[in-house]
Amino acid sequence: MRSERAVGDHEQMLGRTSLLVLGALSLAVVALAGCGGSASHALPTTSDGRPATVGVASTGLGDVLVDRRGRTLYLFARDSGTASACTGACAVNWPPLLVQGAPLVGTGATPSGIGRTTRPDGLSQLTYNGHPLYTFVNDKKPGDTNGEGISAFGGSWFAISPAGAKLAPRSQPQGGGGYGGGY
Repeated sequence: MRSERAVGDHEQMLGRTSLLVLGALSLAVVALAGCGGSASHALPTTSDGRPATVGVASTGLGDVLVDRRGRTLYLFARDSGTASACTGACAVNWPPLLVQGAPLVGTGATPSGIGRTTRPDGLSQLTYNGHPLYTFVNDKKPGDTNGEGISAFGGSWFAISPAGAKLAPRSQPQGGGGYGGGY
């Protein structure tokens, strides 16, 4: 009788252990699937496969310019021509895309659009179609576009299209807007 109870207890323990292992395995699969999200944002490369200084990547906003690490590039509406108006605390939050030497242009970007400007601190900042380029400190991984449309440091910030202009806002869906009809 005692051995039957021991066998039953053992089977019950094995059943619980199996469920725990299956549960842990399921969580591991979900965690690994979540890790793959940023892998779909390829880093920009030149036509011959070298890492690019500037390229184009697809984001939730559409195709935008990105830096060599795949981070979205922005323009600052307050800039005047190629002169940067973002210094001090602004440049800490919106780091300028600084360059030394010849920049490598990635697939999707226009080589003739690339230029440079000298910042007030004497460093060389990359421009695209005359706009000084910046990243945003709160974009943590490739594909992030957290800086889009923000108004800060006296002007608005916009992701840049491959054509070199601020990204056009996406059209809003037509219809009732979800308000349910009564006013």
